[in-house]
Amino acid sequence: MAQVNKAPEKPDKATIAADARSLVRRTFKGSLATIEHGNGYPYASLITLATDPSGAPIFLISTLARHTANLVKDPRASILVDATGALADPLQGARVTLFGRAEKVGDEAVRQRFLSRHPEAQVYADFPDFAFWRLQVEGAHYIGGFGRIFDLEPSELLVPLQGAEPLVEAEPGIVAHMNEDHADALALYATAFAGGPPGVWHMTGIDPEGCDLVLGQEARRIAFAAPVTTPAEARKELVRLAAEARERLPQQ
Repeated sequence: MAQVNKAPEKPDKATIAADARSLVRRTFKGSLATIEHGNGYPYASLITLATDPSGAPIFLISTLARHTANLVKDPRASILVDATGALADPLQGARVTLFGRAEKVGDEAVRQRFLSRHPEAQVYADFPDFAFWRLQVEGAHYIGGFGRIFDLEPSELLVPLQGAEPLVEAEPGIVAHMNEDHADALALYATAFAGGPPGVWHMTGIDPEGCDLVLGQEARRIAFAAPVTTPAEARKELVRLAAEARERLPQQ
């Protein structure tokens, strides 16, 4: 009997969108493309990145930089987040380009989130020529290797924060508490759920979908079983995750 070759199943878009969100959450850097105000050509530059609670990229840039001058003239921009660096064939790896309009923000929560991700930036974050910016995402193009290519809408990339205001407001306290009092649980999350190496992991942010952990230049995204919107719900889920992690790693 002749063998019938089945066509590969098309990846589920919800899974692709979740992969894209996780990729952006985990990154430390990206390529910012702006419109060169002198000649209209695209201008790409390297920036350090973090995300706000919704998952929108945030970055700290100087007015002395060329990309900042470009954004002041024309806020349209795109950011490439690339996770292919360790691959022999980078075209098989995941990357996502987000596009939209960049805006300067003075939100203290944005500042805290960025500096939690990039503590070295505290040295210059208060210099008068530096400011925090956020990309107002209008869409994205995700490539996760052969056959995994999708255009994504903002609703597929960003986490809705309506109704989660209590969690967002309490985020700094939750993060500080976990880092100061529950470093053992953070290490369990990273190793049991995300294949991270052992070490002193730090939480850099929490949102309705999950939390972000960092150890040096290692970053991991820990997804929650269901969305949380309050500190009480977050605490319950973090306790549950710790118990599950201990079951997976009984030696801990």
